[in-house]
Order: sequence, then structure tokens, then C-alpha cells
Amino acid sequence: MTALSVNLNKVAMLRNQRDLPYPSVVEFARISIAAGAHGITVHPRPDERHVRKSDVPELSAMLRTDHPNIEYNIEGYPTEDFLELCESVKPDQVTLVPDAPDQRTSDHGWIFAETSEFLRPIIARLKAGGMRVSVFVDAEPGTSAGAKAVGADRIEIYTEPFADAFGTANQA
Repeated sequence: MTALSVNLNKVAMLRNQRDLPYPSVVEFARISIAAGAHGITVHPRPDERHVRKSDVPELSAMLRTDHPNIEYNIEGYPTEDFLELCESVKPDQVTLVPDAPDQRTSDHGWIFAETSEFLRPIIARLKAGGMRVSVFVDAEPGTSAGAKAVGADRIEIYTEPFADAFGTANQA
């Protein structure tokens, strides 16, 4: 079954740029669910330019109380702070993304030949805490096997190259 998870980062970015308490990411999560979303995704970055750390437990509480069948996915680079945040709310899924702390947006997947020793214990730790783990990957041969080798349950594919190919001879 195909399931839609709505990423609330841009809603949070609008709120933060206005320095106002709205739009509310919790209210937009409710609207997304009412419109048929099966999941809610957030990517709290260290500079909090999108979702803030404080949004993560608020969303978790609302989902657990009002929508226990809706999946919660938290994305991010696995710093100790990020891992502790995930362990504190225990989302259904944690998606590990290879973003530098100051990186504007996600623009590549994990290179498993270089990062597998780093990722394995992190993935094991999250799974031991009852969380499913996804990893952000490039759409290249072998990435799903690399994800499996480090213990990931799922993958999220970086799709910008497909968008860039639209309308060109490389369009699939």
C-alpha cells in the first residue's frame, strides 16, 4: 500500500521567518491527517531554521493522543543530540540523512563504502530503542544493498536528479 507522509519543515520555516507562533506545525499536522496523510515527517536541523527541537515532542504527544495510527518520522544527521531527541519521543521511524550541520538542504545520500562503520552502531542503537530506521540514499545501483548491510529497514531516495532530467533527453 502506498502511504503519504507530509513533511512539515516548510510550515515551520514560514513560522520562524515571521517570528510568530503561527502557522502551527501541530495544526498543520492535524490538517494533513484530515486530508488523508498516513504520516508526519519532520527534519529538525541544528540551527532550527525549520522544525525546532520543541516541535518534536509536541507533535509526538498530539499524534500519540489524537492519532495513534499515524506514523511519525524524524529525519536528520545522527549527532548525539539528534539521537537523544529521537530516543526521548520514540518515533515510528528515524531517517538518517548525511547533512552537514550548516547544509542548506539534503543534496546526496549516504556513501556506504565510507560510512558503514559509523552507521551500523547508530542504527543498532535506534532499533534497540524500538524505532524503524531508514537511510537517505542516491538512486544508484547497490545503495539498497548497502542500506541493508548497515542494518537499515528502509531507504529514502534522493530524487533531485530525476527532477533535473524532466523535459530532457534523460527523462525516464
